[in-house]
Amino acid sequence: MSKRTFDTFIIGQPSLDINTDYDGTTIRAFGGAVVYSGYAAGALGHPTAVLPKAHLAQDDVSAIFANAKNVTVFPVDSARSTSISNIYHTADRERRTCRAISCIDPYLVSDIPDVDAKIYHLAGLVRGDIGEELIAFAARKAKVAVDVQCLLRCVEDGSMVFHDWAQKKEYLPMIDFLKTDAAEAEILTGLTDRAAAAKQLHAWGAKEVMITHNSEVLLYDGKAIYTQPIKSRNLSGRTGRGDTTFAGYLNERIAGDIPTALLWATALVSLKMETPGPFQGSRADVEAYINMFYR
Repeated sequence: MSKRTFDTFIIGQPSLDINTDYDGTTIRAFGGAVVYSGYAAGALGHPTAVLPKAHLAQDDVSAIFANAKNVTVFPVDSARSTSISNIYHTADRERRTCRAISCIDPYLVSDIPDVDAKIYHLAGLVRGDIGEELIAFAARKAKVAVDVQCLLRCVEDGSMVFHDWAQKKEYLPMIDFLKTDAAEAEILTGLTDRAAAAKQLHAWGAKEVMITHNSEVLLYDGKAIYTQPIKSRNLSGRTGRGDTTFAGYLNERIAGDIPTALLWATALVSLKMETPGPFQGSRADVEAYINMFYR
């Protein structure tokens, strides 16, 4: 029997998130880039593989994806699971304080099963989860997508702090799809203008650069700047915004052009942000949202 081929293979750990809203409401739920990205990719109809790493005697990672469509889970054991506290200070959830309660053992090349995928999507949560050796390994297997958060966000005495990526100029040329948010782009480039930052990251080697913002999603491929506005009617599902956007873009980009993939990704995240948790709608729901708000 031939091996199954997936559209994307998402490498990253789930996190038990303890989210305290600005009004004091606290919710405990599993999140993390692999969760939001995996649900989003599968909901759009794409065969998706995920490699969640956790203390498996404590956390049933397959159960975390039980409601996800089109997702195959390859669990990896760790001495510890990841857990993060998020305290949101404003109603728009743009300001938050993050603390790491616990972190997984780093991913190793030996953790990676023999999986055929068109894109390897590296989606760790803090520096040390996914090292540069995994970027080089993935580049030998498929196209490479990297959420730069896992290379900039560091844990120092439990606090989450951001530092520049010292090896960026060496490894950006290996990355086909790079995702940052506006703040991360400024840390990497020193530029506050998102279009200028995207152009700089492309000049350093990343082939397609996505920068997310609360107002829009921007994409640069070395030829043109593309943008699509966020059109959410409420922000109750703000957590997981960037992960959902990136997964939507990557999977739609496999067969589509940049404007089409960006449209689907932005409509997807706009709809997702109206409901807490990972996206559990359908491709038809996103298409209806596009017809209602983007046509």
